[in-house]
Amino acid sequence: MIEQPIRPRAARSSEQGIVIVAVLWLLAALAALVMIFSVYLSSSSRALAVNDAALRAEALVSASVELAAYQLQLAGEEGRPTQGSFRTRLDGADLAVSFVSEASRVDLNAAPKELLAGLLSVLGAAEVDAREHADRIIAWRTRPAPETAAGNEAARYRAAGLLHSPREAPFAHVNELGLVAGIPPALVRRALPFVTVFSGVSGVDVLTAQPEVIAALPGMTPLTLRQFLNDRARLPNDPAAIASALGAARQSAAVQKSQAYRMLINVRLPNGREIASEVVIALRNDEDPYRVLAWQNDVTTRRGAPARL
Repeated sequence: MIEQPIRPRAARSSEQGIVIVAVLWLLAALAALVMIFSVYLSSSSRALAVNDAALRAEALVSASVELAAYQLQLAGEEGRPTQGSFRTRLDGADLAVSFVSEASRVDLNAAPKELLAGLLSVLGAAEVDAREHADRIIAWRTRPAPETAAGNEAARYRAAGLLHSPREAPFAHVNELGLVAGIPPALVRRALPFVTVFSGVSGVDVLTAQPEVIAALPGMTPLTLRQFLNDRARLPNDPAAIASALGAARQSAAVQKSQAYRMLINVRLPNGREIASEVVIALRNDEDPYRVLAWQNDVTTRRGAPARL
């Protein structure tokens, strides 16, 4: 009979201690994993909630655009208002929609030099500089005629140390104004709320334009401006009456309507969150009643008017 050696009590205690420590380490690791997983689930649920709210808000903005476009189309070409607003509730959210014709702004692609220079002058540029800036804007949007010295405008940009050349085609976005040679960035920032690339008309709708745009009309005087702004709300939408009120500045009043409208849409969700979006659309007469030209979320308002892109 072979006797088994008896291990000392101290050795057995040491082994048990090692096992207990290992078990404690495993429990700590599992607890850490559980904590990490719970944090992950919490973050994921918050992210999903935010994403769900964003998707819901976007759907409500789309519905607001549909309602506004329907109202404008329903009025017909002749009876279509140049501005308006309405409120409604949809899916528990409060919607406030205002819209204005894009002809209330100066179109960078269609406005004549005098109107462009007048706007820049009103916004702080010296008269000589304003006319020079207007020349550069027109050169940016215009393809040179074959008989002219090609490359002169591009050479001007190179001489100014700019790494880009003029587009020599219509502005694709108002922010391109900042790429035009010689226009100070501060002046560009002041001009952006009053310009567009969507109206397609050379003049402006003086019944809806901001005072700065009215003041920029060639031939406008301070006295005529003050009188016109005082009387504008009472003027009928009649070309003869408008021309009489504008006096010498009548030439830049738009006679044709723009098919583009700018909408400011404020959405108040049931949880109290508010979202403001600005959308520019072009009305159409085919199977698609409108086309979205620009869309910007999280905009702010300017003196209660639609925020400017």
